[in-house]
Amino acid sequence: MVITGKRCRCYCFSDTLLRYVQPLIYPMGGKIGNRQLMTTFEEILSRDGRLIYKTRGVSMQPMLYQNRDLVIIETFEGRLKPYDVALYKRGRQYVLHRVLSLGDGIYYIRGDNTYMMETVPDGNVLGVLTGFVRKGKQHSVTEPGYRFYSRFWHKIYPLRVFRLRIRSKLRKVLAKLGLLEPLKRILKKAGLRK
Repeated sequence: MVITGKRCRCYCFSDTLLRYVQPLIYPMGGKIGNRQLMTTFEEILSRDGRLIYKTRGVSMQPMLYQNRDLVIIETFEGRLKPYDVALYKRGRQYVLHRVLSLGDGIYYIRGDNTYMMETVPDGNVLGVLTGFVRKGKQHSVTEPGYRFYSRFWHKIYPLRVFRLRIRSKLRKVLAKLGLLEPLKRILKKAGLRK
């Protein structure tokens, strides 16, 4: 899940009251004249200790879908554990990916729908996922179903990579034979492809 410096809907908690805010998110901060226009995720987390926002991007599918699901991020003490989902900063982007293992002062992180491992320094991690709202229903990361999913999805990673390679090779063969585009049209007409 990558959040860029564009307009972004944020939801944040103030005590027990949930209030809706739609600030402009510019990771680097700044002003126009005397008017402060930005609210960064860091500012919301330091002020409220909790940040709720609608996700963008596909890197955490199938758990979280873009523009549908809300995530609840909170500040944390100490270090994260494997299978925690960390909100961290990569350059000018905010990213929400899963911690797979820990190193000396670093985390090894990958999105549920990505195939590349990232190394993230402790200092870049801003918060941890504590819950999410999926299809209108709120879930906690302590639920048994979520805990099973996070471990299972990591364990089948080699199978997902194998499936990706087979699919890629099949597409290349179909393209060489000139069958890829006709097959796409047939699948689209049958309603099996967008």
